[in-house]
Amino acid sequence: MAIASTANAEDLARARVLRGSIADNTRPLSSAVSWGAIAAGGAAAASLSLILLILGVGLGLSSVSPWAQDGVSAATLGISTIVWLTLTQLLASGMGGYLAGRLRTKWTDARTDEVYFRDTAHGFLAWAVATLATAALLTSVIGSIIGGGVQAGAQVVGGVARTASSAVGSAAASAGMAHDDEGGPMGYFVDSLFRRDAATAAPAMGTEGMQVDTAASERASGRDTAEVSRIFMNVSRSEPLPPEDIRHVGQIVAQRTGLSQPEAQRRVSEVYAKAQARLNDAEVAARDAADKARKASAYSALWLFVSLLVGAFVASLAATFGGRRRDA
Repeated sequence: MAIASTANAEDLARARVLRGSIADNTRPLSSAVSWGAIAAGGAAAASLSLILLILGVGLGLSSVSPWAQDGVSAATLGISTIVWLTLTQLLASGMGGYLAGRLRTKWTDARTDEVYFRDTAHGFLAWAVATLATAALLTSVIGSIIGGGVQAGAQVVGGVARTASSAVGSAAASAGMAHDDEGGPMGYFVDSLFRRDAATAAPAMGTEGMQVDTAASERASGRDTAEVSRIFMNVSRSEPLPPEDIRHVGQIVAQRTGLSQPEAQRRVSEVYAKAQARLNDAEVAARDAADKARKASAYSALWLFVSLLVGAFVASLAATFGGRRRDA
């Protein structure tokens, strides 16, 4: 009888354990991820970041000017942009993370450290959703708005430059200083080769009363100018002009200007040296501008990375604070 009672008691215990296991498996468990709270926090963060970005673009465009000595400098504008982007990330990510932590469901069956981890993950996911949504919007409608404002500012600056260039070109043409475009970048220096001095102008004109064919003279002048331009451009800027080219160009200059052969060759060497110096300066300026643009792009990318990293940290921290307020 005792053995039978013990067996019955063990069977009842096993039955109770089995019923408890079945009840635990059928009890609804709360999810570890509250996607509704994450979506709400991400939407709030994306909206606030877009508002602040548009405000920053408006303030930035209102502070620059195409006029010299007017508006903020490029360095000031760059620093202000970095500060504004960081502030935008702090405010938008903080709000999104706090909402994600405050609106999530309450986890009654999780330990304290697990709740802290889940809140941190909710804040990070809300920041990720907001970042992706902002990037998608910036490449579409919002990007066209901001890009249109920036393009308008660039067109203003470019229009001023084109106006100034047109004014200079008109003044040069009215003064009779314009030359044919066939000379290329060497046009000015080639023209300076054929300038006549007052002392040599009279002998170069020939005997008095001689009839000169103007059209043929202009065609010969154009051929000489094109030939000299090709000779100058054929030589590398790091190499001197070959002696035979100096002699040949000196002969052309002597015929056109009335100078002696030695004087003409000396002028050719001096003008070619000036042209080399001008082109080298232009190349150095172009490389310097390209290097500055490269550095500016690198700094912008690095600071954008830092601001996004700060935003992720702030969103995660704010979510833990919102989660604690939710469970309080």
